[in-house]
Order: sequence, then C-alpha cells, then structure tokens
Amino acid sequence: MFVKQVSVFVENKEGSISKVVSILGKNNINIRALSIADSTDYGILRLIVDDYSKAYNILKENNYTIRITDVLGIVIPDKPNGLGDVLAILSKNEISITYIYSFIGHYKDQAITIIQAANLEETRRILLENSVKVINNNELYKD
Repeated sequence: MFVKQVSVFVENKEGSISKVVSILGKNNINIRALSIADSTDYGILRLIVDDYSKAYNILKENNYTIRITDVLGIVIPDKPNGLGDVLAILSKNEISITYIYSFIGHYKDQAITIIQAANLEETRRILLENSVKVINNNELYKD
C-alpha cells in the first residue's frame, strides 16, 4: 500500500552521508533514491532501499538513530508539468505536503515521486480517484 522509507539522523559534517551509503553498500543494500534535509548541525537522510528492515538493523548496529516511515510512491509522466498536474490535484483537495522528492526509475517515460503528507491514506485515496498510479515497495523494485 505504501513505500517504506528509511530515515537516518546524521551529523552535518564531511563524510557522514558517505559513511551511511558505504555501510549499506557493503551489506548489499541497494539505494533507489535519497534525499537530505539539513540544519546547521544535523540532517535527516531519507532513503528508499530494496531491504528496509535489513538497512534498519545494520544502521542500528552502527549506532545510528533511524526510523522506518510510510510514504506514498507515485508514478508521474516525465514531462514538463507532470508533477505540477499531481500537485494541483493535491492543492485542490487541500492536502498539505510535508516533503517530496522525485527520481527516475524503471518506468519508461515516467518519474517516481515520494510524498509525505499529514494523512497518507486520504492522500492516497484522492490520487487514486484522479487516476494517479500509486506504487508500493514491490512495484518500486520490480524489473
């Protein structure tokens, strides 16, 4: 129903993102997408990975503060205003987006967008009613 996102609390210093990515890579965890929101001293590294529970356990073992979060994964046309059309639907329905990031996946001529909103179930329902393709972890990683 939703995509599982791994959120890692990292220090805002040189090499901190590289260290997390390296730990995941050495443990054969594939990163499909990432985003970082930072402040002066710390940041939140948000990751979409192929095995979120393994990533959680490995990063916990390495003393990271980590959380698994449900987010919406949607498929949008990879064209000018493809994202704008979806955002217009959400705005019209008074859906407040907490954060959003996009990446190109395996869907031909389409992009994948990750959305966090106050009410994910309502946001999902509205998107589906407006013919927006909502995906889960399995669809995100299919070949």
